[in-house]
Amino acid sequence: MQNMPRNTLTGFAADLGGTKIAAARIEQGVVAERLITPTDAAADPDAQIAAIRTLLDRLGHASGAPLGVAVAGRVDSAGSWHAVNRGTLPAILGFALEQALVRDLGAATCLNDAAAAALAEGLFGAGSRSNSFAYLTVSTGVGGGLVIANRLIASENGLAGHVGFVSSRHASGPCGSGRMATVESIAGGRGIAAAAAAAGHADTDARAVFAAAAKGQDWADRIIATSASAVATLIGDLTAILGLDTVAMGGSIGLAPGYIDRARAALAEEPALFRPRLVPATLGHDAPLIGALAAHLRKESP
Repeated sequence: MQNMPRNTLTGFAADLGGTKIAAARIEQGVVAERLITPTDAAADPDAQIAAIRTLLDRLGHASGAPLGVAVAGRVDSAGSWHAVNRGTLPAILGFALEQALVRDLGAATCLNDAAAAALAEGLFGAGSRSNSFAYLTVSTGVGGGLVIANRLIASENGLAGHVGFVSSRHASGPCGSGRMATVESIAGGRGIAAAAAAAGHADTDARAVFAAAAKGQDWADRIIATSASAVATLIGDLTAILGLDTVAMGGSIGLAPGYIDRARAALAEEPALFRPRLVPATLGHDAPLIGALAAHLRKESP
């Protein structure tokens, strides 16, 4: 799949998520320096850009230097930024992000954070030998990105790759996207916490559910097994549509001890044709940063 040598990536990147903002100076495809600050989830877009700029200034960014910015939410083809799950970054309502970044920082490309991670994993990580690759992140929510024939699948409205909003036979409750019974609503951290509350364990977050399962508590084990089964079914569905040969899993839940093995066991129940190779993501927290810069450099030199 790789047609862009990793050592050609030199520049800057930022990753704005629901809980933290990371910025990095990247040299020859390696994160040479990284700074992190908490995200003010209620802040308006201009304040979010100011927080990114503060980190980049400390890293030595100069106006016009190559810059990729990954953000939680939907980024459309015009570079406008939209919250999809209104529980995350609720003040983001169609803001002209790329235009503002270019105005303030001289050059920039912006895209969804999971899409950026998918591009990095597809080019340089777990999917580098794949021709039909998906990246899934299972964390507070469920997201992803699709890299087919060396290209990140994108759409004009920026929704392509938001695979957590696909319907799931394992789910029944509401999703932050506004849909009902989605993969995210049962498999992500918020869904796991909701399932715990429904089982009589109020105020129990996903971390506590995993801890309870590790202690052999059946109620917690069932919740995690359902989450992994929903993700496995999603992988089978995506494979039916896209002919996937490799799926990489990331995120705090996706990479939690034993989770990928549960997903593999559930995936084994699918017919062989719908069972792509399922592997852990390899680039960790660097993935959205590297992918964002790669997206920018690809746009500048198509």
